[in-house]
Amino acid sequence: MDYSDMYQNGDYLRKNPTWDIGDSPWKAAQILQILREHNVHARTIGEIGCGAGEILVCLQRAMSDDCVFRGYDISPQAIELCKPKSNEQLHFTQGNLLHEPDIHWDVLLAIDVIEHVEDYLGFMRAVKDKATYKVFHIPLELFVLSALHSGFLRKQRLNSGHLHYFTKDILLQVFGDLGYDVLDTRYTSGYLVSRGHGWKDDLLRIPRRICFPLHSDLTVRIFGGYSLLVLAR
Repeated sequence: MDYSDMYQNGDYLRKNPTWDIGDSPWKAAQILQILREHNVHARTIGEIGCGAGEILVCLQRAMSDDCVFRGYDISPQAIELCKPKSNEQLHFTQGNLLHEPDIHWDVLLAIDVIEHVEDYLGFMRAVKDKATYKVFHIPLELFVLSALHSGFLRKQRLNSGHLHYFTKDILLQVFGDLGYDVLDTRYTSGYLVSRGHGWKDDLLRIPRRICFPLHSDLTVRIFGGYSLLVLAR
């Protein structure tokens, strides 16, 4: 089975018709914050798995006029959503950035991507040399309650196409094994901006809000709802 088919035959779009555009301004804000805190002044930014392209649109509004942006996605449906957003400094390409040998960006974005990639280790090795700085955003879906709820991870695979599930510790081990220089990591609270996950998820907002300031790692390991934002070289 080729798991990439769902992004090319329209199946993913049918299950996710908005392509999570509503979360894009929030994700762009997280990216901008971590880049600015580390004084990363990019002139070229590429995004692999750009989806509907809205993160790049938001970044372009907030960054220098001379910065060039390019989004790549294997999905023709995603690129169709992107086309009306393109301009002189913002371009979109249907295809796999990893197949372009001469590409090198100041910053490469892989936002909510590696959990979809069948060979995510090969993917992470391949993107390492495509940019000076890499920004990853990865959901932390392996937590106590997800293990106890028999249908949670299965639903993430069927509806969202997530093939792999991570904890913070696993990801940091992977980055180290692959030779990345991790400059910064931080939790992002995606549950605060995402909606429509049902009453159980709404109830979990209470312990997440209360416990996270007291012990962030333990809260994430038990209650979930967070992703890991990583800036690496």
